Amino acid sequence: MKPSVRKLALAGILIAVGVVCSPFSFPVGASKCFPIQHMVNVLAAVLLGPFYGVAMAFVTSLLRVLLGTGSLLAFPGSMCGALFCGLAFRFTGKRLAAYAAEVLGTSVAGGLLAYPVAVFFMAKEAVLFAYVLPFLVSTVGGTCIAAVLIAALERTRAIEKLNA
Repeated sequence: MKPSVRKLALAGILIAVGVVCSPFSFPVGASKCFPIQHMVNVLAAVLLGPFYGVAMAFVTSLLRVLLGTGSLLAFPGSMCGALFCGLAFRFTGKRLAAYAAEVLGTSVAGGLLAYPVAVFFMAKEAVLFAYVLPFLVSTVGGTCIAAVLIAALERTRAIEKLNA
């Protein structure tokens, strides 16, 4: 199987996991926390790279919004996290850097970008840093799950087969 077809298939699987697990979210402050999104962001960044990660985060968020299991706030958090995570892993090759970048990208960049989305597109009253803490809670949980999964994939050498 060609690498591009393999990457597209894996991205589709990660999107499906994100969409199917959408009902498993919990409210924290003004947002719904969905750690599975951040788990698939990290997996995509490590296994597929930043382009596929951002595209996958966008499609997952779009499907969740269309199905009513997510809100417009899913876009800035998931896409910023996927971008930061993918770029960090591409430039450093270190998983720890990717994990830290997912948390930083989602909580700080995504949390700050969620403010204009909430105010202008969702007509909600919000303060600038209102989404940073809820996004932090969500991304830390998802990143920890991804770190455990990646460690298991490494131990079983499945990561080598996925990247072959």
